[in-house]
Amino acid sequence: MDIVYIRDLKIPCTIGVWEWERRIKQTVIVDLEMATDVRSAAKRDRLDDALDYKAVATRVMEYVGSSEFKLVETLAENVAHTVLGEFKVSWVRVRINKRGALRGATDVGVVIERQAKS
Repeated sequence: MDIVYIRDLKIPCTIGVWEWERRIKQTVIVDLEMATDVRSAAKRDRLDDALDYKAVATRVMEYVGSSEFKLVETLAENVAHTVLGEFKVSWVRVRINKRGALRGATDVGVVIERQAKS
């Protein structure tokens, strides 16, 4: 299994359960790891044969930026579903970091892994 990854994708969005959080944009940090076969892309050296990580990042930024979830768990689940459904990946690990959400902690969040349905 080959992994294409994106780290530290900072995206402003509406996220949180408290009323004041629903009125502002907060920045979440998204990390993605996606399983794909890179052999054809490596052999032919063509973007058409590769997982276009710019396209993935653009789509995730668009999706997260327009979302309004209460829980990071819900956001992560929906990001995973979007990536699996729209890109040629067999597995995805999504990490959502809601930095500053917990006093005394550097960051807090969730990591999920999902597989494409066979």
